[in-house]
Amino acid sequence: MSKSGPLVAVALLLPVAAAAQGTKMTGTVVCSPPSALHALPVEGQPGHAYSVSQVKCSTWTKPWQIAGVASKEGVGTGTDASSGNASQSSGTYVDTMANGDKAYYKYEFNAITKDGKPEKISNHKWELIGGTGKMNAVKGKGTCNVTVQADGKVVYDCQGEYK
Repeated sequence: MSKSGPLVAVALLLPVAAAAQGTKMTGTVVCSPPSALHALPVEGQPGHAYSVSQVKCSTWTKPWQIAGVASKEGVGTGTDASSGNASQSSGTYVDTMANGDKAYYKYEFNAITKDGKPEKISNHKWELIGGTGKMNAVKGKGTCNVTVQADGKVVYDCQGEYK
């Protein structure tokens, strides 16, 4: 066997590996406190509840770009299962892009609350599952570092990649 055989195989696989990685994306968005929050306590289990909430995210301090189109504003709708001051959340975020297309995301995260308001959000993961127009066939995933501000607004500093 030729000694250059493995090098040729690696050289042929590099473009495939690079294409599989996708296009990097980063962005920072500020979301308002929930405009709609409906919580139902679990009977007989103090501090345990399920809730549905919705937030609006209309201030991108650093919009991200998908297929050359910038994000503009969005709405996140999700459910929370809380016990004491800890909760697990998941939901759908609909991002309206600058050209009017929509991008659809699934998300999940953990939160620590104080007096019913988020104090710390961790393990925030998102997955871009498609959309309309140019976003129709786009797929991606990533994470966000999240900061809760004193006024209740939440800043998401997100990174990931899409194909």
